[in-house]
Amino acid sequence: MKNMVKSRRGIVGIEAAIMLIVFLIIAAALSYVVINMGFYTTQKTKETMQTGLGESLTALQLDGVVTAKTSDDKAIQYIVAPVKLSAGRGAVDLGSSSVVVSVYLPGATLINIYEGAVKADGNVTWDDLNGTLGLDDNKAKFAIYNGDDDHVLESNEKAFLVIKLGADNPLKDYETIKIEVRTAKGAALTVVRTAPGGLSENSFVDLG
Repeated sequence: MKNMVKSRRGIVGIEAAIMLIVFLIIAAALSYVVINMGFYTTQKTKETMQTGLGESLTALQLDGVVTAKTSDDKAIQYIVAPVKLSAGRGAVDLGSSSVVVSVYLPGATLINIYEGAVKADGNVTWDDLNGTLGLDDNKAKFAIYNGDDDHVLESNEKAFLVIKLGADNPLKDYETIKIEVRTAKGAALTVVRTAPGGLSENSFVDLG
């Protein structure tokens, strides 16, 4: 009888040990799942924050002074804005299907007047720039300098956005113009400038 009791106690002890091992294995598996879910959630949160930050920053930034040129009637006809890639941003496609340029004037709103980008060679002079672009009234184009033969603005390149206002939409003394350049990624680049007083005919004006 004593031997039988000892044998049953040994069996019960082995069963308890097995159950304890099973519980430990299940707990370890559950912990692994919980930890993995935590890492996954953290990674997705990080990606979401990075995406939101990228969309809130502009892909382009001004790289110099915005300049205007007046016409014969002493009103601003051309706007020239130099731009480059924003710090830390990748290359930006400036093709006609990837960019939207809108202009807001005191008496008119010009929606999506962008006609694409062209590669510009030679010196950055007004005659070269104007001749390369060949703009129509109420239209805008980018001229890319120091670049290759594509329409993509890269870190070593500079572009000039040129807008030609029509005779029916001149910008006169003390009037304000708002230019919005929206690319495929990132927030829009917004440029707001006010024309100074005392504009002369066929002259260049620094808009700051």
